[in-house]
Amino acid sequence: MDLTQRPEPKPENTPAARRALCPGSFDPVTNGHLDIVNRAAALYDEVFVAVFVNPSKGGLFSLDERMEMLGEVTAHLPNVSVSSFQGLTVDFCRANDIGIIVKGIRAVSDFDYEQQMAQMNYGLAGVETLFMPTNPLYSFLSSSLVKDVAKWGGDIDGVVPAPVAARLVTRLRDA
Repeated sequence: MDLTQRPEPKPENTPAARRALCPGSFDPVTNGHLDIVNRAAALYDEVFVAVFVNPSKGGLFSLDERMEMLGEVTAHLPNVSVSSFQGLTVDFCRANDIGIIVKGIRAVSDFDYEQQMAQMNYGLAGVETLFMPTNPLYSFLSSSLVKDVAKWGGDIDGVVPAPVAARLVTRLRDA
């Protein structure tokens, strides 16, 4: 891989120019995630929300549960589909003719990490990354923080969709 050479740009009117990917672990999906997905759905013809599987990282919810919750909370968006993938993000993009990855950025620390990934993805496959600033209402949110608050009985209304909150409370109560 020669990162000093820029990949050939894709023609303007290819389907990849109108398809976007919102990747993540979504364990669980938060209102911050949904804000980015909703905004991406308004910009692109098709948006793939892909739950990426990291075998070295155990989740609270199974892959199927996360996909089910995402499907439920994005059902109102006809141009959004939910899937899963294990491996390189750019391989998912190639397999689905996707030319752009949409990432929510909460803080400068997010940007530092995401910029490295964006540059690598562009170098590997010419896949662009759109950094979308998070709505200030959700700038503090992370799935880990939501799980911690719920674990200790804190109020998670307003930070996750109601069906996700119900599942989260049940899962933590039964654990």
